[in-house]
Amino acid sequence: MPAEPYPETIPVPASVRFPVELEPPEGFCPEEPASWPRIDGRLEWVGGRLLYMPPCGGIQQGVSVRVVTILGQWQEERPDFFVGGNEAGMILGKDVRGAEGAVWRRDAVLPLTGRYIRVPPILAVEVGGREEGEPELRAKAQWYLAHGVAVVWLVLPKSRDVLVVTAGGESRHRPGERLPPPPALPGLEPAVERFFRQLPPAS
Repeated sequence: MPAEPYPETIPVPASVRFPVELEPPEGFCPEEPASWPRIDGRLEWVGGRLLYMPPCGGIQQGVSVRVVTILGQWQEERPDFFVGGNEAGMILGKDVRGAEGAVWRRDAVLPLTGRYIRVPPILAVEVGGREEGEPELRAKAQWYLAHGVAVVWLVLPKSRDVLVVTAGGESRHRPGERLPPPPALPGLEPAVERFFRQLPPAS
Protein backbone atom coordinates (compact mmCIF):
# COMPACT_ATOMS: atom_id res chain seq x y z
CA MET A 1 0.00 0.00 0.00
CA PRO A 2 1.36 3.46 -0.85
CA ALA A 3 2.58 5.57 2.03
CA GLU A 4 0.08 8.08 3.33
CA PRO A 5 0.29 11.63 2.00
CA TYR A 6 2.01 14.17 4.18
CA PRO A 7 -0.53 15.44 6.77
CA GLU A 8 0.11 19.09 6.03
CA THR A 9 1.41 21.34 3.30
CA ILE A 10 3.23 24.60 3.78
CA PRO A 11 2.98 27.43 1.24
CA VAL A 12 6.37 28.56 -0.02
CA PRO A 13 7.32 31.71 -1.95
CA ALA A 14 7.87 31.48 -5.70
CA SER A 15 11.54 32.24 -5.11
CA VAL A 16 12.16 28.83 -3.48
CA ARG A 17 14.67 26.80 -5.49
CA PHE A 18 13.70 23.25 -6.36
CA PRO A 19 14.23 20.41 -5.77
CA VAL A 20 13.25 20.61 -2.10
CA GLU A 21 14.38 17.90 0.31
CA LEU A 22 11.59 16.05 2.11
CA GLU A 23 11.78 13.98 5.28
CA PRO A 24 11.23 10.33 4.23
CA PRO A 25 8.03 8.90 5.78
CA GLU A 26 8.11 6.06 8.27
CA GLY A 27 8.74 2.76 6.51
CA PHE A 28 10.23 4.41 3.43
CA CYS A 29 12.37 2.04 1.35
CA PRO A 30 13.78 3.58 -1.86
CA GLU A 31 13.62 0.36 -3.88
CA GLU A 32 10.00 -0.34 -2.92
CA PRO A 33 7.61 1.86 -4.99
CA ALA A 34 4.70 1.29 -2.59
CA SER A 35 6.62 2.91 0.28
CA TRP A 36 7.02 6.26 -1.47
CA PRO A 37 4.71 9.04 -0.22
CA ARG A 38 1.65 9.89 -2.28
CA ILE A 39 2.16 13.49 -3.31
CA ASP A 40 1.28 15.83 -6.16
CA GLY A 41 4.60 16.23 -7.88
CA ARG A 42 7.76 14.32 -8.75
CA LEU A 43 10.07 12.54 -6.34
CA GLU A 44 13.60 11.17 -6.65
CA TRP A 45 15.98 9.57 -4.18
CA VAL A 46 19.49 10.91 -4.83
CA GLY A 47 22.49 10.87 -2.52
CA GLY A 48 20.41 9.66 0.41
CA ARG A 49 17.92 12.52 0.05
CA LEU A 50 14.24 12.46 -0.95
CA LEU A 51 13.88 15.31 -3.47
CA TYR A 52 10.59 16.90 -4.49
CA MET A 53 9.72 18.80 -7.67
CA PRO A 54 6.28 20.31 -8.37
CA PRO A 55 4.05 18.80 -11.07
CA CYS A 56 5.04 19.61 -14.65
CA GLY A 57 3.62 22.77 -16.23
CA GLY A 58 1.83 22.73 -19.58
CA ILE A 59 4.90 23.32 -21.75
CA GLN A 60 6.94 20.57 -20.08
CA GLN A 61 3.98 18.16 -20.24
CA GLY A 62 3.47 18.77 -23.94
CA VAL A 63 7.11 18.21 -24.80
CA SER A 64 7.40 15.14 -22.54
CA VAL A 65 4.51 13.48 -24.39
CA ARG A 66 6.31 14.12 -27.67
CA VAL A 67 9.45 12.46 -26.27
CA VAL A 68 7.53 9.29 -25.44
CA THR A 69 5.72 9.38 -28.80
CA ILE A 70 8.99 9.64 -30.74
CA LEU A 71 10.62 6.82 -28.79
CA GLY A 72 7.51 4.64 -28.95
CA GLN A 73 7.10 5.02 -32.70
CA TRP A 74 10.76 4.12 -33.21
CA GLN A 75 10.41 1.04 -30.97
CA GLU A 76 7.38 -0.33 -32.83
CA GLU A 77 9.68 -1.61 -35.59
CA ARG A 78 12.37 -2.73 -33.14
CA PRO A 79 10.98 -5.27 -30.65
CA ASP A 80 14.45 -5.95 -29.23
CA PHE A 81 14.21 -2.65 -27.32
CA PHE A 82 12.07 -1.47 -24.40
CA VAL A 83 10.94 2.16 -24.04
CA GLY A 84 10.00 3.59 -20.66
CA GLY A 85 8.16 6.84 -20.01
CA ASN A 86 5.95 8.54 -17.43
CA GLU A 87 8.93 9.38 -15.21
CA ALA A 88 10.64 6.10 -16.12
CA GLY A 89 11.81 4.83 -12.74
CA MET A 90 15.26 3.32 -12.37
CA ILE A 91 17.66 2.43 -9.54
CA LEU A 92 21.25 3.15 -10.50
CA GLY A 93 23.69 2.63 -7.67
CA LYS A 94 21.81 3.67 -4.52
CA ASP A 95 19.79 6.40 -6.25
CA VAL A 96 16.29 6.30 -7.71
CA ARG A 97 15.51 8.68 -10.57
CA GLY A 98 12.83 9.08 -13.19
CA ALA A 99 13.46 10.23 -16.76
CA GLU A 100 10.88 11.61 -19.17
CA GLY A 101 11.89 8.80 -21.50
CA ALA A 102 14.46 6.00 -21.64
CA VAL A 103 15.46 3.11 -23.89
CA TRP A 104 16.86 -0.24 -22.80
CA ARG A 105 17.57 -3.47 -24.62
CA ARG A 106 14.54 -5.62 -23.89
CA ASP A 107 16.57 -8.60 -22.75
CA ALA A 108 18.27 -6.38 -20.13
CA VAL A 109 15.00 -5.55 -18.33
CA LEU A 110 13.16 -8.88 -18.47
CA PRO A 111 11.34 -10.13 -16.55
CA LEU A 112 9.38 -6.91 -16.06
CA THR A 113 7.99 -6.33 -12.56
CA GLY A 114 6.24 -3.60 -10.63
CA ARG A 115 9.58 -2.50 -9.21
CA TYR A 116 12.13 -0.06 -10.58
CA ILE A 117 14.47 -1.14 -13.34
CA ARG A 118 18.00 -1.68 -12.01
CA VAL A 119 19.89 -1.57 -15.32
CA PRO A 120 21.13 1.72 -16.83
CA PRO A 121 19.32 2.57 -20.06
CA ILE A 122 21.20 3.15 -23.29
CA LEU A 123 19.42 6.51 -23.64
CA ALA A 124 17.84 8.79 -21.03
CA VAL A 125 15.82 11.86 -21.99
CA GLU A 126 15.16 14.85 -19.73
CA VAL A 127 12.91 17.81 -20.56
CA GLY A 128 13.53 21.30 -19.24
CA GLY A 129 10.87 23.05 -17.19
CA ARG A 130 10.32 26.02 -14.93
CA GLU A 131 12.33 24.49 -12.08
CA GLU A 132 14.99 22.75 -14.19
CA GLY A 133 16.76 24.72 -16.88
CA GLU A 134 19.84 23.86 -18.87
CA PRO A 135 22.36 24.11 -15.97
CA GLU A 136 20.33 21.76 -13.78
CA LEU A 137 19.80 19.28 -16.61
CA ARG A 138 23.49 19.34 -17.52
CA ALA A 139 24.27 18.26 -13.95
CA LYS A 140 21.67 15.51 -14.22
CA ALA A 141 23.19 14.36 -17.53
CA GLN A 142 26.57 13.94 -15.82
CA TRP A 143 24.89 11.84 -13.14
CA TYR A 144 23.41 9.57 -15.82
CA LEU A 145 26.75 9.18 -17.60
CA ALA A 146 28.49 8.37 -14.30
CA HIS A 147 25.93 5.61 -13.71
CA GLY A 148 26.42 3.84 -17.04
CA VAL A 149 23.97 5.60 -19.39
CA ALA A 150 25.51 5.93 -22.86
CA VAL A 151 23.58 8.93 -24.22
CA VAL A 152 21.47 11.69 -22.67
CA TRP A 153 19.16 13.98 -24.62
CA LEU A 154 18.32 17.28 -22.92
CA VAL A 155 15.21 18.65 -24.62
CA LEU A 156 14.97 22.41 -23.96
CA PRO A 157 11.57 23.97 -24.70
CA LYS A 158 12.73 27.50 -23.87
CA SER A 159 15.37 27.58 -26.60
CA ARG A 160 13.66 24.95 -28.82
CA ASP A 161 16.79 22.85 -29.16
CA VAL A 162 18.19 19.53 -27.96
CA LEU A 163 21.55 18.95 -26.32
CA VAL A 164 23.04 15.48 -26.89
CA VAL A 165 25.48 14.53 -24.12
CA THR A 166 27.83 11.52 -24.13
CA ALA A 167 31.07 10.67 -22.36
CA GLY A 168 32.87 11.91 -25.48
CA GLY A 169 31.32 15.39 -25.45
CA GLU A 170 28.13 17.16 -26.43
CA SER A 171 26.42 18.67 -29.44
CA ARG A 172 23.51 21.08 -29.79
CA HIS A 173 20.82 20.58 -32.42
CA ARG A 174 18.17 23.03 -33.60
CA PRO A 175 14.96 22.82 -35.69
CA GLY A 176 15.82 21.80 -39.23
CA GLU A 177 18.40 19.29 -37.95
CA ARG A 178 18.22 15.65 -36.90
CA LEU A 179 19.72 14.15 -33.77
CA PRO A 180 22.66 11.81 -34.39
CA PRO A 181 21.54 8.20 -33.88
CA PRO A 182 23.19 6.55 -30.86
CA PRO A 183 25.39 3.67 -32.13
CA ALA A 184 23.41 1.14 -30.08
CA LEU A 185 20.02 2.51 -31.23
CA PRO A 186 20.01 2.34 -35.04
CA GLY A 187 17.56 4.61 -36.81
CA LEU A 188 16.78 6.76 -33.78
CA GLU A 189 17.50 10.14 -35.38
CA PRO A 190 14.38 12.30 -34.95
CA ALA A 191 14.02 15.76 -36.40
CA VAL A 192 14.41 18.32 -33.61
CA GLU A 193 11.17 20.13 -34.44
CA ARG A 194 9.17 16.96 -33.68
CA PHE A 195 9.76 17.48 -29.95
CA PHE A 196 8.08 20.89 -29.97
CA ARG A 197 5.03 20.30 -32.22
CA GLN A 198 2.55 20.80 -29.39
CA LEU A 199 3.95 24.23 -28.52
CA PRO A 200 2.78 27.47 -30.11
CA PRO A 201 5.09 28.92 -32.77
CA ALA A 202 8.25 30.45 -31.35
CA SER A 203 8.05 34.23 -31.10
